Amino acid sequence: QVQLVESGGGLVQAGGSLRLSCAASGSIFRFNVMGWYRQAPGKQRELVATITSGGSTDYADSVKGRFTISGDNAKNTVYLQMNSLKPEDTAAYYCKCNGLKSDWRPFDSWGQGTQVTVSS
Repeated sequence: QVQLVESGGGLVQAGGSLRLSCAASGSIFRFNVMGWYRQAPGKQRELVATITSGGSTDYADSVKGRFTISGDNAKNTVYLQMNSLKPEDTAAYYCKCNGLKSDWRPFDSWGQGTQVTVSS
């Protein structure tokens, strides 16, 4: 089983920055896509950013130019650098990864979430 543990959330003023980390553990052979999603109270979970094993990235329009996703394959970790934060970025942020385990079975795992609160 592949487990994901997020960290780095917290309270920050508007215009500030935070860096989220998501560390994966387990018998992982290969990642296909790693990503960050967020869910604000009363709203549906939405995609924030994704990165493929080849390094291709994609971002929600609302975070383009402010957020940067990156990965460290050696550490099985994905990061989300968030700059110029806005109150509307307030949400629980979740890491999601899929790929192949060492037994070549596919996995698709979610982390437990980390809260980001941006004050105005």
